[in-house]
Amino acid sequence: MTDPGHRVGGGPRPGAGGDLGNEVEGYLLWRARIAEAEQRARDFTGRMDWLTTCQRDEVERHYVDDSLRRARQDLERIAARCVSLRDEYERRYQGLRARCVGWAVAVCGGAAFVASAVTAVSVGR
Repeated sequence: MTDPGHRVGGGPRPGAGGDLGNEVEGYLLWRARIAEAEQRARDFTGRMDWLTTCQRDEVERHYVDDSLRRARQDLERIAARCVSLRDEYERRYQGLRARCVGWAVAVCGGAAFVASAVTAVSVGR
């Protein structure tokens, strides 16, 4: 039951913004999802002893297709949320970094002013 037709969306895309380890991990996770969907489909149709072999295969195929479609939608929703969180954190980090640099420049400028004032006072004596 794991012919290419059961891969919703074509599976992992090589070179799509990740290293080989991430692609292999994604592939293995998707294969595990397929195996799980197939087992659940067999368990589902196993209770329907009135089905013919052809009907059983057809129901299992539809069950697996639906399960994988739903799993892919869930993964896409999670991935979109991860991207939005990453963007939000990057914006916050950039704001924090700008404030830190601003404070550092202000403190260094203040220290330089104080040092020059102290030097001017001590030279003027």
